[in-house]
Amino acid sequence: MSTYKNLIGKDVNFLSTDPDNDAAEGQIWYNSTSGVFKNVLGSGSWSSGANMITSRRLLAGAGTQTAGLAFGGYPPGSSSNETEEYNGSGWSSGGNMGTARYRLAGAGLQTAGLAFGGEASGTKQNATEEYDGSSWTAGGNLGTTRSLLAGAGIQTAGLAFGGNVPSATGATEEYNGSAWTAGGSLSTSRGALAGSGTQDAALAFGGNNPPPTTAVTEEYNGSAWTAGGSLNTARSYLAGCGTQDAALAFGGGPAGPGGSRVGATEQYDGSTWTTSPASLATARDQLAGSGTTSAALASGGREPALNGATEEFTKSTNVITGAAWSSGGNLNTSRKALGGAGSPTAALGFGGYNPGNKNETEEYNGTSWSEQNNLSLARGYIAGAGTQTAALGFGGYSTGSGSVNNTEEYDGSSWTNGGNLLLGRNNMGGCGTQTAGLGFGGAPPNSDQSLEYDGSSWTAGNPLNVAKQALRGAGTQTAGLAMGGSPSDLPSTTEEYNGTSWTTGNNLNVNRNNAAGNGIQTAAFLAQGNAGHPVSPQSAGAENYDGTSWRTIVNLPAGKSQSAGAGTQAAALVFGGFPLTAATSEFEPETSTANVTNFTTS
Repeated sequence: MSTYKNLIGKDVNFLSTDPDNDAAEGQIWYNSTSGVFKNVLGSGSWSSGANMITSRRLLAGAGTQTAGLAFGGYPPGSSSNETEEYNGSGWSSGGNMGTARYRLAGAGLQTAGLAFGGEASGTKQNATEEYDGSSWTAGGNLGTTRSLLAGAGIQTAGLAFGGNVPSATGATEEYNGSAWTAGGSLSTSRGALAGSGTQDAALAFGGNNPPPTTAVTEEYNGSAWTAGGSLNTARSYLAGCGTQDAALAFGGGPAGPGGSRVGATEQYDGSTWTTSPASLATARDQLAGSGTTSAALASGGREPALNGATEEFTKSTNVITGAAWSSGGNLNTSRKALGGAGSPTAALGFGGYNPGNKNETEEYNGTSWSEQNNLSLARGYIAGAGTQTAALGFGGYSTGSGSVNNTEEYDGSSWTNGGNLLLGRNNMGGCGTQTAGLGFGGAPPNSDQSLEYDGSSWTAGNPLNVAKQALRGAGTQTAGLAMGGSPSDLPSTTEEYNGTSWTTGNNLNVNRNNAAGNGIQTAAFLAQGNAGHPVSPQSAGAENYDGTSWRTIVNLPAGKSQSAGAGTQAAALVFGGFPLTAATSEFEPETSTANVTNFTTS
C-alpha cells in the first residue's frame, strides 16, 4: 500500500507551530497546539500597489509585474504622452511618447515596448512607437487607423486586432519590428476588447460592437482566428495579460445600461474561463494590464472617477497584504506647520498653528500622543531634527515677531535654548541630530543658505543649488537630503549633501512643497504637501527615494499639506497638517504569510 511519503516524498510532520514558507505547499503536518492536520494551498489574490504618478484612463500597458510600463491615456482635459515605469514597488517617470493619445494598445516589455493606434482630440491614430527603456522612437504606421484596439506579442513580433475605425472592425495586423502586414480578421468585429499571448498564439476576449458588450473569446494561430470559450462575465474596456493557454481577464465596463463596473477576475486555461475568488479591490474599466496569470499588474482606469490605483495579482502559497497607511492615535492638539522628529514608536511633534502660534509638545509611543512641556517660543513653520529624547527645533514664524532665529533643544522632558540661527527664517528643511544638525533653505526671501549645528552654535555651510522654502530634509549632517520645496515654477529638485557641498539629484515625480518627510539620504520618503503652487490642492500622494530616483508608494487616506514626518522609509509616520487635523498616519509595508488551512479530504 502506498504511503503519503511514497506519494509526496515527505513525512507528515508533527509541529507545534505552522511553517511560513513556500516549501510547505502540498505538505501535510499535524499541529500539536491546535490538534488538527493542516496544509498550505496555492491561491490567487489582488493586493494594493503604489499609485500611479498621473491618474488616467484609456491607457495602455506592457511588461511584467516587476518591470511594468504604462503609457498614454486620458487624464483630465487632454490626451497624454506620459510614460511611467513600475519596478514592483512604485512608479517613476519614463520618456514621453512622441504622439499624445488615448484608446491605444500596447505590447512588449519595459525595455522594449510597443505602442500603436489610439485617438487624440477625437482623431483616430495609426502611429506606432517603440520604447527602449528610456525613450520612444517612431515605427511603421498601422495599415488600419483605429482606436480601442487590443495588442499582443513583443516589439519585434507584435499583433494588433479589433478596434473602431469609427465602427467596430475585426482587422488584424502583424508587426515585424518595422512594418505592419495584414493577418486574418476576427470573426466578431469589436472595440474596447482585451488581448494576450504572442503573434502566432494570441487571445482576444470581451469588447463591444457597440453595444452589446460581448463575452466572446477567439484564439489566433498566426493566420486565422477560431472560437474559444466565452467569458463568464460579458464586459468591455477590460484588461488582460498572459498567454493563449494561460490568460487573465480583469476589470471592465457595464454589461448593459446602468450596469456596474466589474472587479471580477477570470482565468483561461486554453479552453475555459473560470472566475477567480479574487476580485480587484477597485472595480473599474478603461484600465491597463500586464504580466502573467501568476504575477499580473492592473493600473489606472475609472470607477467612475479617474483612478491612478495600482493592484498586483499574485498566485502563490502566500497571502500578500499590500503596503498601506493606517490610522494611528490622534494628536491632542490639531495643528499645521508643526515640527517633527523621532521614530514611529518614539516620535515628537512640536509647535505649529491652530490658528494662532502653538508651543505644545507631544510624544508618541506608537499608539497614542501625550502632552509634554511646551516650547519656550510658540511658533509655526518650525524645522526639526533628532530623536524623541534629543530633539532640535529651530527657526519658524511667530505672529508679531515674523521669522525667528531661535533654536531649542529637547531632552525628553523639557526644552532649553540653544545657539541662534545666523538669520531669522521659517519653513526651512532640517535633518541630523541634536549635536550635529543641518538646516537649509527657508524664507523670507527664498534662501539657498545651509547651516550646521554642533550642539551649541550654527555655522554657515555651502549653499543649496536652488534657493527655496517649504522644503523638507532627511539624513545626517554629512549625508543629508533636501526634498521638494517652493518656488513651484521650478521642478521639485532633490539635493544631496556630503558634509561640504550640495549636488543635484533626480527630481521628484510630482512637484511638492510643504510636505512631510524623513529617512536617510539613500532611503527617504516624502508625503502629501501641495503638488505645485503653495495654495494648490493638497496631495495625498507619497514617494520614496533610493539614493538615485523617486518612485511612488501608496497614497495616504487624505490630501494634506504642512504636516510633519518622522521615522524611516519602511516605517514612516505623518501627523497633523492642513486642513487642520490631529490625524496620524502610519506606513505598513507589504507582508506575506503562508496560506495555511485545515486539511480536509473533501
